[in-house]
Amino acid sequence: MNFSITKKAIISFLVCSILFVLPEELGAKHIVGGEITYQCLGDGSYVFKMRVFRDCNSDGAEFDEFAAMSIYRIGSNFSTLITTLQVPHLPKVKIDVGDDPCFEEPDVCVEEAIYLTGVVILPVLTNDSYVITYQRCCRNNTISNIIGPGSSGASYSVELTATAQQQCNNSPTFKSFPPIVICANSPLVFDHSASDLDGDELVYELCSPLLGGGLDGSPGYPGNMNSFTGVQPNPAAPPPYQPVSFIEPPYSAESPMSGNPPISINPQTGIISGVPTTLGQFVVGVCVKEFRNGELLSTIRRDFQFNVMPCQPYVYADIAEDEIIGPKAFLVNSCGNNEVSFKNQSIQLENITSYNWLFDFGNGNGFVSTEKDPTVIFPDTGQYIGKMVLNQGLPCSDSALIYVNVFPEVKANFDYEYDTCKVTPVQFSDYSYSGSGELTDWYWDFNDGNESDEADPNHLFASAGVKEVLLRVKDKNDCVADTIRTIRWFPVPELLIVEPDYFEGCAPLAVFFKNLSFPVNDNYDIFWDLGDGSIDTSLSPNHEYQNPGAYSVKLEITSPIGCYNEASFDNWINVRPSPSAGFDYTPKELSNFSADVRFVDESVDAANWKWIFGELETSFEREPSISFSDTGMVEVMQIVTHQSGCKDTAIARLDIIPRITFFMPNAFTPNLDNKNDIFIGQGYFEWAKQFEMTIWNRWGEQIFQTTDPRVGWNGRKNNTGAYSPQGVYLYLVRFRGPRGKSYEYRGYATLIH
Repeated sequence: MNFSITKKAIISFLVCSILFVLPEELGAKHIVGGEITYQCLGDGSYVFKMRVFRDCNSDGAEFDEFAAMSIYRIGSNFSTLITTLQVPHLPKVKIDVGDDPCFEEPDVCVEEAIYLTGVVILPVLTNDSYVITYQRCCRNNTISNIIGPGSSGASYSVELTATAQQQCNNSPTFKSFPPIVICANSPLVFDHSASDLDGDELVYELCSPLLGGGLDGSPGYPGNMNSFTGVQPNPAAPPPYQPVSFIEPPYSAESPMSGNPPISINPQTGIISGVPTTLGQFVVGVCVKEFRNGELLSTIRRDFQFNVMPCQPYVYADIAEDEIIGPKAFLVNSCGNNEVSFKNQSIQLENITSYNWLFDFGNGNGFVSTEKDPTVIFPDTGQYIGKMVLNQGLPCSDSALIYVNVFPEVKANFDYEYDTCKVTPVQFSDYSYSGSGELTDWYWDFNDGNESDEADPNHLFASAGVKEVLLRVKDKNDCVADTIRTIRWFPVPELLIVEPDYFEGCAPLAVFFKNLSFPVNDNYDIFWDLGDGSIDTSLSPNHEYQNPGAYSVKLEITSPIGCYNEASFDNWINVRPSPSAGFDYTPKELSNFSADVRFVDESVDAANWKWIFGELETSFEREPSISFSDTGMVEVMQIVTHQSGCKDTAIARLDIIPRITFFMPNAFTPNLDNKNDIFIGQGYFEWAKQFEMTIWNRWGEQIFQTTDPRVGWNGRKNNTGAYSPQGVYLYLVRFRGPRGKSYEYRGYATLIH
């Protein structure tokens, strides 16, 4: 970095000097980037250079006339303000997109202001650092990737480490400012590298921009203009500084923009590449770390704004590549094939009138073509450089450098060995070949969910079957080859393992024989002799033993390639005799008038009996009798037990019918002699529902009505007042039985005084 400044031409600012403070300008905002770098002049003398960028299309967004650049001394647990410099800026410069007739430019404008300090003398420290900081509000409120951009300021800061002071280090300086506009869905390749006067090692990374400055003291935001949250804090707040708050997901310091492939920076070259896919404005931070003999000297942080817009070049040269190695520089690798076919991905096709390809083979030989997608036969292995030019000789042209690596052939091959009838691992042996002389990676896929990266692995398959085993190898040139071989792995189990769910039980006994032998599947021939004359060929059969006895079981297994094994299990399943439950009862017709029941045992081979009548009553007699006290359905269960302990159950459902009897008298004498004074129904109708009785005279007048079967007619109208005249009256009685049956009774009642 060369500031072109001599000690005689600048004003020295001593750390101990008295600096006068100018008022802050409050109207500026919409900054879009900045950074601070430094140059060491020797003997603790430095010049600091700050570049600040603003959106010149925003109203009232002017640069600060004087930038308050604060210098702090920091240690392991302290931060002390040394001074604050009021630094004017040089004449501002407009950085335009440019006037390219072959590119439709959006209306975007950025201005740059450079703030250059005089000589600042800082005593050389043994352990502590100096931090130089300028803070400013605010960013564009249309920024897409951070929270609250319109009220988020920036801190442009650089640390002068103790080591950098002692070695009079000069900081790196970025070579150029990033493009103001980048095009959505088009490849971005920008050289964001820096130069260093001292020749130190530089390492690049995407990092978080820093917050600083706020709205305090600005119009509409009253407050202390000199607070650390002001528009231009004076002094700047002490370090450390907080990073901006990215909207997560999808954004972060390492992934500040959406892209496919994502936007990234090469740590060695500083090239930013990727294809942005989302329109908008994005805050991005780039840090360059400076190392000398492995020791970190300084970190320069640039904070800037990418504008992703829907723009298209008139033509754009592009091919299908294996790697982008620079701006419009593509790498294509071919492994074992001197004949390379190129796929042209240039745009816009409607504006492309010609293609010109040129490859130099050396010794005056080469390849020239005007095809869109040429095929080139290279003379031998090696690296070749070529070029593709679109619209050669026309005003709107574009080109791409093409690097081709023709590598030696790689062939994947392997063999294997195993005992076909035993459950043992398969020994794989790699016989792959690379013309480069060095294989670096092996990948085995054993087609059973398992993999390996060994050159010659042993593998025990997780299951039997036909296995399509894949081997993929890679050599030192990253050339890859693969092959697949079929292995029929069908060993017979050395030990036949069977797990019945029952070894003993009562007849009939259902047993599930779970075959745990490994490895066995449906491809094997399975034969079961189940000991009762039954056979089965399923892998794990279900079988029911009908008769008592002890049964031996035999299992035979033959693999698809003829390997055989068998196992016998003598007197394995023990089936005990069971009784047979059964009963009858009398009478068959049961009701509330006939509820006494006698049960008749019809069981076979029973030694004990248990009866359960409904939910409450039980009996242990062989043939019990019982009187049911209620009507309805009753479940009767008989449980009989054999001398072996086996049981059987029989169940019957008995219906105790609720019967109703009802009749009406034909006359009554309401003379209060307590004999036949009330006309009321007689009988057993306890379960009657929806009861209604009405009395009518000969003129059709209803003179009595009741819904209570316990209330009768006393001869008076509605059972009140004077007695009705002697004579004949009509009655009508209706109700429903307990099971919904309708009953109706009609007749005549003779009233006699």
